[in-house]
Amino acid sequence: MSNQATRRHFLKGLGVSAASANLLLNLPSLSLGATTARRKQRLVFVFSPNGVIPQHFWSEKSGSDFELKRILQPLEELRSQVLTLQGMCNRIKGDGDGHMRGIGCLLTGIELFPGDIQGGSDTPAGWSMGISVDQYLKNCLQADPETQTRFGSLEMGVMVPERADTWTRMSYAGPNQPVAPIDNPYQMFDKLYGQTKNRAMLASVLDDLQEDFKKVERLLSHEDRGLLQEHVELVRDLEKELQTELASSGSREEREEAAVGHAVPELPPNIEEENDNMPLITRMQMDMLVNSFQADFARIATFQITNSVGQPRMRWLGIDEGHHTLSHEPDSNEDAYEKLIRINTWYCEQVAYLAKKLASIPEPGGEGSLLDNTTIVWTNELGKGNSHTRNDIPFVLVGGGLGFKTGQALNYGKVNHNRLLMSFCEAMGYPTPSFGNPDFCGEGALTGLV
Repeated sequence: MSNQATRRHFLKGLGVSAASANLLLNLPSLSLGATTARRKQRLVFVFSPNGVIPQHFWSEKSGSDFELKRILQPLEELRSQVLTLQGMCNRIKGDGDGHMRGIGCLLTGIELFPGDIQGGSDTPAGWSMGISVDQYLKNCLQADPETQTRFGSLEMGVMVPERADTWTRMSYAGPNQPVAPIDNPYQMFDKLYGQTKNRAMLASVLDDLQEDFKKVERLLSHEDRGLLQEHVELVRDLEKELQTELASSGSREEREEAAVGHAVPELPPNIEEENDNMPLITRMQMDMLVNSFQADFARIATFQITNSVGQPRMRWLGIDEGHHTLSHEPDSNEDAYEKLIRINTWYCEQVAYLAKKLASIPEPGGEGSLLDNTTIVWTNELGKGNSHTRNDIPFVLVGGGLGFKTGQALNYGKVNHNRLLMSFCEAMGYPTPSFGNPDFCGEGALTGLV
């Protein structure tokens, strides 16, 4: 029996529920002498669409003397934890338009199947022919009893259309197996903590766990009791935020029913024309992701903000046009150019929020913060929207999870992005001779990252 299974069996013998055990297994006091040879590592891929404005994104200097241009300025406080990788090129050819191959091949590194989804003037296409790197690493971690987690990976989204097509999926469990992200905070909360679905009211899920915590409190160190209480408070804050939204969302009748605990209205629909709640949903989802990492529910995640050809109207930035529409404007359109810079800066602000949140929380049972053992990879399906290029695809890394040397900018010229996918695998302890199409992997994982 594995150490984790032994600990779970021990907790069950104390009368602790499975839900409580998932929160408690990560505490060192309950390790029962178990040790793990592997450093805890987490990896999360954050996606935003439609390319960037290169002149305001990439540093003109390489190495530690790099610049954080206007779009990346929100990361200035985290400069020592930032690594920008210029020169990553998605050279996957075949069926599908640039956006489809941009997102469908981004984490898989392999072609799309022929299909009936028509994209632009290019040939129609279907799903990707291979597994994505996030799911590959999830499978590797879940195969080891000492790195297994409750979920393995989390697929989170913000304003991802309900339709399932090649433009809307970045994660793949295997060939022809797209993984749909959860973009509704209520559904994500229910997945993580249960008990909210089909309930007459949004009661505090942790109230039902208090007796379980009392059963093991005497076994916990002072530090672990503090960690457990901190997680409890974080989850309660999320519940309060959800309850606030229940009171402000939906019709007057729904709000009144929610106030007396008779109904749980949904957030406003996440349709592209009605997306004013996008900033709030992004923050709520990121808060839950951080809580999940702290509780060791998963060590791999994807966080997809909209989709390839995403068309949010960022009215909170004073922008009424859709993002994708603006991205097709020529650089000579100064108004559109400025708006695209502001849009991409907002996306960077979300990455910075996630990183700072991780940096603010101590690593349970270890030194440093959650960010010290987590790498955020912010990426995109295109290098630049109006040219549809898949050269210089944005790859901005934040955090120490992969052990890469941060606080610098690297420019590789032009290399196949498959080699970066191989580097992720190698850094997580699962090197592979190729990832995706082997024709683009001949030179192996990238050098100069550590």
